Amino acid sequence: MTKRPVGDAQHPGGDHQDGEQPDGGTRWLSEEEQNTWRAYLHARTLLEDHLDRQLQRDAGMPHVYYGLLVTLSEAPRRRLRMTELAQDAKITRSRLSHAVARLEKYGWVRREECPSDKRGQLAILTDDGFDTLRKSAPGHVSAVRGAIFDRLTPEQVTQFGEICRTIANGLQPPAGADLPWLR
Repeated sequence: MTKRPVGDAQHPGGDHQDGEQPDGGTRWLSEEEQNTWRAYLHARTLLEDHLDRQLQRDAGMPHVYYGLLVTLSEAPRRRLRMTELAQDAKITRSRLSHAVARLEKYGWVRREECPSDKRGQLAILTDDGFDTLRKSAPGHVSAVRGAIFDRLTPEQVTQFGEICRTIANGLQPPAGADLPWLR
């Protein structure tokens, strides 16, 4: 086995067997786990790039902006507090503020003061934003379908969903955790 770079998820020496703990504590990845991890990272990077390129080409926006529009479209009265939108998107409030400012320039979102909290703001999806989302959704769904679901069997789709839910459930932060999107 070839040596892995320091900082990789496998032991830097690269030649330890499954379950071996040469340093007395770290459970390094087996070769199969390492290959799976790298395949996941590679697929995730390619998928993010594929979806960003498709949305930039067809709708003039990055994937993160599309996600914000989707979230607002599904919210009651197409509006959410900025803190809730940041939490849903898993981005800092600063990054969200920048994104919403861009969406405001396009006329797709507007901000209003929160009536129940004068320090808070609401992000509101405009009719133009909803129309943009409606027009860009078919191309985006086609890109997602072509990149993922058309490549998998029905059984693999089920397994993929179960795997993703298991990982997400295990990574849910505890209540009160210091999270970037709450700062």
